[in-house]
Formats: sequence, C-alpha cells, structure tokens
Amino acid sequence: MNSVFELIMLVCFGISWPFAALKSYRARSTKGKSLLFLIAIWIGYVSGILHKVLYSQDLVILVYIFNLTIVSLDLLLYVRNRRLEKQSDHPLV
Repeated sequence: MNSVFELIMLVCFGISWPFAALKSYRARSTKGKSLLFLIAIWIGYVSGILHKVLYSQDLVILVYIFNLTIVSLDLLLYVRNRRLEKQSDHPLV
C-alpha cells in the first residue's frame, strides 16, 4: 500500500471524531465548537475523497469516508444544538 503514512495520519486524526460527536450529542450545546472549523475539516475530507477517486484509488478512501461521515454527523449535531439553544433563549410561554 503506497498510502500507509496517509492512512496512519487519517486514523490518528480521525480517532477523536466519534468522541467529539458523542460529546456534542450529550451536551446539547455548541459551546466549545466552531462551525467554521467543522466546515473546513468537512471540505478537507471531501477533497481527500475526490483525490482518491480521481488520482490515487486505494482503500484509504474508506477511512476518508468514515471520517467524513462522523464530521457530517457532528455538523448536524451543531445545527441541532444551535436550534436548541435558540429555543431556550426564547421559550414560547
């Protein structure tokens, strides 16, 4: 496999995403999260997938897809949590 170091980097970097998403789910808050950072990471993973599809097809793409999926989940949780925060700021009483 030509991409062994790329694979190691992706696994090491991506190992934190499931924990970050779980924390977002449990916290029900956007505190400590940066929407801009999540979007930048998301774009990076999409770019990595496109590179794998177009120029360097190997199984490392599966790690990109996994990481992209978890970051996408964290983005969705960010949107949910932001909505929850707005609802708590303006309760319908």
